[in-house]
Amino acid sequence: MSPSSSDRARGAAGFTLVEALAALAITMIAVAAIGQLANGGVRAGLSAERRMTEAETARKIIAGLPSRAELGDGTLTGSLDGHAWRLQAQPFPNDPAATGDVSAYEPQRITLQVAAPGGGQMEIDMIRLRRRASP
Repeated sequence: MSPSSSDRARGAAGFTLVEALAALAITMIAVAAIGQLANGGVRAGLSAERRMTEAETARKIIAGLPSRAELGDGTLTGSLDGHAWRLQAQPFPNDPAATGDVSAYEPQRITLQVAAPGGGQMEIDMIRLRRRASP
C-alpha cells in the first residue's frame, strides 16, 4: 500500500509545527544575541562619553592652575561644570636635593581628583617644577 499522490503532495507542501517552532527558536536566539551586542555598544559609548567629559573638566582645571610660583603646598577644592574637584600639591618625595644635588628648581607633586555628578571619578598625578625658595 503506497501513499497516493495527493497524500505525498500534502506532506511536501509545507513545514510541520515542530519545524516552524525550531526555526522560530533559532531566530529568537539570534535576535537576542544581536540585541545584547547592540546594548553593549551603547553602554560602551556612554561610558566613553562620561570619561571624555571628566577628562575635559580636568583639562580645564589644569589650564587654570595658579602659576608655579603661586601654587604652594596644600589643597584646593572647587566645582566646575557640575564636577567636584580636589587638587593636592605637595613636595615630591624623591627630591634630588635630599642627595645633595641642589638645583634652582624643586619637583612638586600635583594630584587632581575629579568627581562627576553621576559618580564617575578620575585621578591625575603629575609633577611640576617650581623655583626653589632662596635660603
